[in-house]
Amino acid sequence: MTNDNVATDGGLSPEAQRVLEEIDERYVDFLRLQFTDILGTVKNVSVPADQAEKAFTEGIYFDGSSIEGFVRIQESDMRLMPDPTTFAVLPWRESEDAASARLICDVYDTSTGEPFEGDPRQVLKRALDRAHEMGYTVNAAPEPEFFLFEEDDDGRATTTPSDHGGYFDLAPKDLASDVRRDIIYGLEEMGFEIEASHHEVAEGQHEIDFKYDDGLTTADNIATFRSAV
Repeated sequence: MTNDNVATDGGLSPEAQRVLEEIDERYVDFLRLQFTDILGTVKNVSVPADQAEKAFTEGIYFDGSSIEGFVRIQESDMRLMPDPTTFAVLPWRESEDAASARLICDVYDTSTGEPFEGDPRQVLKRALDRAHEMGYTVNAAPEPEFFLFEEDDDGRATTTPSDHGGYFDLAPKDLASDVRRDIIYGLEEMGFEIEASHHEVAEGQHEIDFKYDDGLTTADNIATFRSAV
């Protein structure tokens, strides 16, 4: 199995080594290793930060048969290999003396040692490689939208929109400008360049736009956006 996290001399790659240094500097005590299933649902397993080097060199095993669209129980063992360029501390899980961070992972088939063909991130990488061979550079600029709903007296979500605003409305129709602001602050701390945010057409519907990037980075950013929101 080719491992980009290991240098030619057998040590960690410079990118992986920088992650270990930042883990120490930011007092990170837990890492969330994230990936997506074929439905686009973000999955994760949390490991203590002292397992970071092992994760980079050996990967973290998991049961792929329990993930929608992956493999059968007879072929269940799979491996997560974190991409060090995706390291980010989670702003909502950081304090003065402790923090959690995330790494987006590629999924590997333990029977072959090769990237798992059903991993959505690998599917995208192959498509981008083919586009590159044809002379194309793929960039993407999504406009993610989401809905906010009221909670009941027990703190459970309802189906009642959080406001009655419409497209580009201001307060008092738009009641979520502060919520969007807090989301933007968190995304910016994770490296996003936010370009705009506004109330959308429907009641309780909102949009936050971030700068375009290459296809893989944008896909990773969408997964991050969904986790943050």
